[in-house]
Amino acid sequence: MKNGLIFCGIILTVYIVYRVYRYQTLDKGLDILIQKGAIILDVRTEKEFNTGHIEGSVNISLGTIRERYTELNRDKTYITVCSHGLRSIKAEKILKERGFRHVHNGGAWSDLQGLIK
Repeated sequence: MKNGLIFCGIILTVYIVYRVYRYQTLDKGLDILIQKGAIILDVRTEKEFNTGHIEGSVNISLGTIRERYTELNRDKTYITVCSHGLRSIKAEKILKERGFRHVHNGGAWSDLQGLIK
């Protein structure tokens, strides 16, 4: 019984930390940026992208973004997404390091899709 309570406490703590992390790293006003023409950049692998994605999104995996960022226009606004939100944060950072000023973290693609429908 005691081990079960400890396990439940750990799970609850991890969940709370995850939700706070997501809340703090997600950018606000993404729906407005999309209405203004922001491009959704899905940084999952091609295989993941093919299983489902936001219509009209561009797929450049995190593993290739350091080479393929030249395909993107620095003057455009991008919203990075992935499966859970961690890769999208990394992609946002990489693009900002390469001179992109208008990049925002959209977190999980499925959550963003729910926001824009």
